[in-house]
Amino acid sequence: MWRSRGRRWRPGATGCGLGDGLRLTLRWVADAVGGRIRAGDPDMEIRTVGIDTRALQPGDFFVALRGARFDAHEFIDEAFRKGAAGAIVERRFRGGPEGAAIVEVDDTTRALQDLGHAVRVASGARVVAITGSAGKTTTKEAIAEFLSVRFRVVKNRGNLNNHIGLPLSLLQLRERPDVAVMELGMNHPGEISTLVAIAEPEVRVWTNVGDAHIGYFGSSDAIADAKAEILERAGAGHVLVCNADDPRVMARARRFGGKVVTFGTAAAADVRAREVEDLGIDGMRARVHTAAGERTVATALLGRGNLDNVLAATAVALEFGVPLDSIASAAARLAPADRRGAVRRLRGGVVLIDDSYNSSPAALGRALEVVAKEAHTARKVAVVGEMLELGDQAIALHRQSGRTAAGAELRLLVAIGGEPARALAAAAVEAGMPASAVRHFDTSEAAAPATAAEIRAGDLVLVKGSRATRTDIVADAIAAEFS
Repeated sequence: MWRSRGRRWRPGATGCGLGDGLRLTLRWVADAVGGRIRAGDPDMEIRTVGIDTRALQPGDFFVALRGARFDAHEFIDEAFRKGAAGAIVERRFRGGPEGAAIVEVDDTTRALQDLGHAVRVASGARVVAITGSAGKTTTKEAIAEFLSVRFRVVKNRGNLNNHIGLPLSLLQLRERPDVAVMELGMNHPGEISTLVAIAEPEVRVWTNVGDAHIGYFGSSDAIADAKAEILERAGAGHVLVCNADDPRVMARARRFGGKVVTFGTAAAADVRAREVEDLGIDGMRARVHTAAGERTVATALLGRGNLDNVLAATAVALEFGVPLDSIASAAARLAPADRRGAVRRLRGGVVLIDDSYNSSPAALGRALEVVAKEAHTARKVAVVGEMLELGDQAIALHRQSGRTAAGAELRLLVAIGGEPARALAAAAVEAGMPASAVRHFDTSEAAAPATAAEIRAGDLVLVKGSRATRTDIVADAIAAEFS
């Protein structure tokens, strides 16, 4: 588990300039990571940090990470051939070009985390951290959009949200933003605890507890306990924004050491949605009640789950003093991230919901609910990829999803993957779908041309699956067919 070394960096610390951004020097970095400068000018400026020689740019400072199946120390010479300004290496390593700027440490992964933490503290920015089984990225994007009305905001780049990605994301705080919005990912106990220690968030957001990664935990309660690590290291001035409609979240939120703000449809929620309207593929609308007043909030994001994400973002924005009118206006501008429920209106009236970035049984259920409620379509089609990291519950959860699919008024169901996907297809038939309306393919490469050929004008098509199942290939084939 990552622990702070006990030092606190503040703007103006040695080697850290007071201009528009933080100026990092070799000396400052060595101090921040508890390392020793083996070679190089201590006053040399470090601008960009990289960990992958394939993406390294001239002038980048390379961190040679070592994992169970790789050791980037093997690529030190390549990094310097590509123009690296210097490198952080483990003390055991004795290579590298003569005279190259080198900082040596005991553990390079820990050093990267220390560096991210040091920049986070020195920046003076406030940090918002988000965890949950579903909706983290959408919530992050919504919070960043709402806060940008009044503040300079940075957020995780892409999906850089783990023990390596988070510190890389925190290095953006060299730009001295007002707020950093960071999602925290995990699939094992202890990971959120590590990330909270690195990020030191003043505001924490807990969206929900679901069944994603249940194969690593065994139960939803165990997942909730791991997510509850977001509550750690809280002080009286810290804020927790959490889901009033999720009993597992609320049971654990009671032990938070700071202020608790809730969102949802529960009567006691601090940010509460009433008069909720599901607009199908056009999004959601609700009357949102808060201590600052009430407004009608509409969003193009699909489904009840995304309404919760907007409510969470609203609660955060209100804590930062963003006016409710500005929040409502910003909500209307929100759009799904690429392959996260993006609606594509294609030739022939075909509507493609591309949700192929990732999946879990709970998230698939919410997506099928959107399809089931849509009335203005010729046929409803779902392409469902196998959902991974479900352990010994995989077959049972896929069968449950098959029954859910059967109740969504689908005219065609395509299941992709191994035995769990076969179980999903079989359960859909057992639950009432005609066998002639259900297909199974082992891979998305096999499914793509056959599925695209079956789509007709006016169809509504949902494509969703775990990332490794590559259902994006099917989405792209359908889009190409009707472009």
